[in-house]
Amino acid sequence: MTKKISLTGIKPTGIPHFGNYIGAIRPALKMLENSSTEGIYFIADYHSLTTMHDGKTLRENSYEVAASWLACGLDPEKTTIYLQSQVPEVMEFNWIMACFTSKGLMNRAHAYKALVQRNEEAGRDQDQGINMGIYTYPILMACDILIHKSDYVPVGEDQLQHIEMARDMANVFNHTYKKEAFKLPEGIAQKGVLLPGLDGRKMSKSYNNHIPLFLPEKKLRKMVMKIQTDSQPPETPKNPDDSLIFDLYKYFTTEQQQQELADWYRRGIGWGEAKQQLFEAMNAEIAPARERYNELMADKAQIDKALQMGAEKVRPQIQEYLREIKELIGVG
Repeated sequence: MTKKISLTGIKPTGIPHFGNYIGAIRPALKMLENSSTEGIYFIADYHSLTTMHDGKTLRENSYEVAASWLACGLDPEKTTIYLQSQVPEVMEFNWIMACFTSKGLMNRAHAYKALVQRNEEAGRDQDQGINMGIYTYPILMACDILIHKSDYVPVGEDQLQHIEMARDMANVFNHTYKKEAFKLPEGIAQKGVLLPGLDGRKMSKSYNNHIPLFLPEKKLRKMVMKIQTDSQPPETPKNPDDSLIFDLYKYFTTEQQQQELADWYRRGIGWGEAKQQLFEAMNAEIAPARERYNELMADKAQIDKALQMGAEKVRPQIQEYLREIKELIGVG
């Protein structure tokens, strides 16, 4: 039976936080247990170039995100992971696809429109600060998807438009040459888990309420102790269903552990004690991955090897696919 291909692009923004882990990394790795699906993961370093113009930082961010996925359990022997820039053929596909994409389609991209609106509201020229990489971002994203003949692309709901754009571009090309040259991918909306941050809002670097995933044990405990609570004394019975600490605790524990802590809440628990329980649960889950992450970052050759292995695995198929497309358009 031919496996369906599920493609995931990961933008290198540095070390993930616990929200990324619970909402994206853990469920993605769980999905790989499905033997009917082949997972392909790539680190979208070229995509980062739209806003990141510091080479050292971009390179380090790419290592950090690769090490994070590897440390959390992605096995490069069983699953493909590679660096986008290691597959230069994507840039040839990018130009080809750009020539079949209308400017009007790019004008409708949500991210571009949001930037234009922000400029207009601030009284600036509508295109101030918007480079062509930002403007044509959906084309490169489409190529990342189409070159693998992807069946599924798990994305957040806000990214579904990009999958629709990829389908539009593929349809235009297929119609032009009267051939099903590109497979039409299916976007799978990941409602995902929105892990709360230190202040109760969605955990996010932009809110500065996040907990980095691989903090040393003492620093992790210190961060957990910063979670906002009220001033109820320890002996006051508390409702576990109305507690940010308990909300977080549920993502790292069994039902039995949750029941035991809920009972403690109802008897009366100090917030320091509740936070300690949460810290111990989070630390127990992430400690093995933290150790592996530190090993990888101390010996980046291991990361290079995993990424190179992935690139060498996918490039021959992509090169053959590109040859077919170039022959079709008359440049091969």
